[in-house]
Amino acid sequence: MNASKAAPKSARPAIHYRVELADLQAHLFCVTLTIDEPQAGQMLQLPVWIPGSYLVREFAKHLQQLRCTQGARSVAASQCDKARWQVDCQSGAPLQVQYEVYAFDRSVRTAWLDATRGFFNGTSLFLKVAGAEECSHSVELVAPAQAPDWQLATGLEPLNVHKSGFGSYRADNYDALVDCPVEMGLFWSANFEACGIAHRFVVAGASDSFDGEKLLADTQAICETEIRFWHGQQDGSSEAPPFTSYLFMLNAVHEGYGGLEHRNSTALIGTRKDLPRKPRQTLAPTTHKQPEGYATLLGLISHEYFHSWNVKRLRPAEFDRYDYTQENYTELLWFFEGFTSYYDDLLLYRAGRLDNAAYLKLLCKTLNQVQQTPGRLVQSVAQASFDAWVKYYRPDENTANATVSYYTKGSLVALCLDLTLRAEGHSTLDAVMRALWHQCSAGPMTEEDLLDVLADLGQRSYAQDIASWVHSTQELPVAELLERHGVKVHREPDQVAQQLGLRVKESDGLTIHQVLRGGVAEQAGFASGDEWLAVQADTGESSARASGPWRMQTLDDLTLYAGDAQKVIATVARDKRLLTLCLTLPKPSQALRLSVADAAMLQRWLEPAP
Repeated sequence: MNASKAAPKSARPAIHYRVELADLQAHLFCVTLTIDEPQAGQMLQLPVWIPGSYLVREFAKHLQQLRCTQGARSVAASQCDKARWQVDCQSGAPLQVQYEVYAFDRSVRTAWLDATRGFFNGTSLFLKVAGAEECSHSVELVAPAQAPDWQLATGLEPLNVHKSGFGSYRADNYDALVDCPVEMGLFWSANFEACGIAHRFVVAGASDSFDGEKLLADTQAICETEIRFWHGQQDGSSEAPPFTSYLFMLNAVHEGYGGLEHRNSTALIGTRKDLPRKPRQTLAPTTHKQPEGYATLLGLISHEYFHSWNVKRLRPAEFDRYDYTQENYTELLWFFEGFTSYYDDLLLYRAGRLDNAAYLKLLCKTLNQVQQTPGRLVQSVAQASFDAWVKYYRPDENTANATVSYYTKGSLVALCLDLTLRAEGHSTLDAVMRALWHQCSAGPMTEEDLLDVLADLGQRSYAQDIASWVHSTQELPVAELLERHGVKVHREPDQVAQQLGLRVKESDGLTIHQVLRGGVAEQAGFASGDEWLAVQADTGESSARASGPWRMQTLDDLTLYAGDAQKVIATVARDKRLLTLCLTLPKPSQALRLSVADAAMLQRWLEPAP
């Protein structure tokens, strides 16, 4: 958390970075790295990925103009591979390395710089000094002369900082340095306390209708609920949260959504229209209500904050030490992302930001997403975790047929465990999470640790349940378990796209995005990328008496023009060729809907145990 002043350290760390905004219009940061005691032939490396986002992103592609000096002498730097350089330096004298980084990626994963805003993750800017990873690191963030009104926010520990936020910061080691993103520009900022812990929220890009007080109050309720989930009532008898301050950074844009967790901060991106809005004094509607997407934004906030415990501290054993040079594989993302996805909405409910109906609606959406993914029958959620590097983060037209999301199915595994534990009367998933936190000393965890805690608290082995739900493609017993906890499961006709086995785009015509495995569209010969131009009912009558063909604009047009026909002739354009496909219309498939059957039973599940 930024501060205007901090106690001075006795000496500057041996690894020091200076970050300047070299050219706002060209989107260039200038970084100067000073190594007080370099090794002879010092090796430098830029990470190829950022923890929390499991894809090799090749950050080095944006590094340029690298040059090195030792005293008054220029020294050569030879590139060893895509992200490593060896400097032809001697030991015993400070080494200075200067380079530029191009920053024009608006996501939360990399770096951005223009005339209105700056942002970066350390994995995009800071070369790692081989052999000095565990040394203390410092960074000087230089205020831009061309933007004198800019502010800066970061979770780094302040050393000597101006009230604007620019100045010098430190980190215990390289891991800590690159785990604290930096936000710069003209942003809204406010502070609050949650269970005695200082929190700050900064928002860039908000419109004048933004209601900061509403966002702050809701976020405070979420944070207090999650701190109490992990640590009790904070009455002095329980342990403290694993951070002394916390920073939320939200970039509001026209279109975008996502978040990335860090040890004492999070970087978020969301749509401007989903921010909470102040009541209007003019052009006011009859009733004031928040945008529909605001609950989704609060869910994102809840999700990333929960990660402060579940993945940043309690984490896969394979992530005990990050290897920034390559993929870091684990089969446990179903637990760390999936269980976090289960709790993000559940804790929104407990924080009083969702009612029963809203919570069940969100849960139902997850149920249908998994049920409508053919890949759930192809790949286990443990395999999906391991394959995240090549499948989840590289989606294509076949993704839904080949894999399942460890977020959505993982959250349903958490649901099944929670409801089973509760039904058997011995424990809850809440208790399991807290027991894991202590058993693993808020550190590396294995699946065996989870099984041990489940066996201890659940008073039986859960190995077969985990094998079935996590390591196989068997269906989860969600409906049965929900109905045992006061929730009625209804089955209703599904949307047209799902009944056909299609996912489509309906802007500027009707384009096929994905063809789902085993559906009637696949059987008819539809392919991803087809433009569906027209449809004609196939009634078996002569062409002189048949109606159509009719121009297709949206998928709903099919129900208008097909009538009672059991088959239609579809005209599609593929690679500029016109094709006719015979499509047999299916009987209505079913989607799920949830409702409250027994409010008292439901409350016993949703409310935390005393």
